[in-house]
Amino acid sequence: MTTTAALTPVQIADRVASTIDELFARVDRWRDTLEEHLNADPSPSAAELDPIVQSFAEPALAADGLVTGSGFVAAPGLLSDAHWHLAWWLGGVLGIRRLATIDDPSNDQFRDYTSLEWWRLPARTGTRHVTGPYVDYVCTDDYTVTITTPVSVGGRLLGVVGMDMLVDRLERELLPLLRSSTTQVAVVNASGRVVTATDTRLEPGSILRREGLVDALEPLRAPVPAAVQAHLADGAEVIACGDTSLALVVGP
Repeated sequence: MTTTAALTPVQIADRVASTIDELFARVDRWRDTLEEHLNADPSPSAAELDPIVQSFAEPALAADGLVTGSGFVAAPGLLSDAHWHLAWWLGGVLGIRRLATIDDPSNDQFRDYTSLEWWRLPARTGTRHVTGPYVDYVCTDDYTVTITTPVSVGGRLLGVVGMDMLVDRLERELLPLLRSSTTQVAVVNASGRVVTATDTRLEPGSILRREGLVDALEPLRAPVPAAVQAHLADGAEVIACGDTSLALVVGP
């Protein structure tokens, strides 16, 4: 992405939203594919479902340098041959590969994924969720942003589908856009955690601490994020990036 002309904060927020919305739309299409299949076969086997997931997960990794992981995580007990199951593919310097997982709860390294934010929030709200930046110890051991959306049939949660993006790749996508601002700009999540910023002192994953910021971001923590455009006591402006649950903090 390249930008030459200066943009207003609202224009930058809209363009950040557009970048994320394209990813949301892709995940929504994956959800629709899975819901259609699971509506016809509500208790499939992993052997039946995994090729369907692979058919969209692998092309996403091959075609998009921004996406580093993608797939489906089944609700416990959904599959006839696997109580716990992740059908997740990774991209990177080693090529596209299936994520190796431990699905036996008696194993010391087993992890109940239903306790993790990228599962827990979509399961509770019934809507998509952006998790991170966080250190993804399951897949990459690096700062990651994960988009997940629930897969449901007849009101029953059957799992979540989504994608991972490494924060450094997301930074490369968004920083040229942020630098078109005439003042310092940071993109933060609904908790005030920095995704990327033009101020090099604000590292991804750190908390941006400004008086009134937590309150200003509160509408973004709703199941359906609401519009935000507020001013903080120090003169900074907070602008929602559409309904992505991300926001710009501009200036002062």
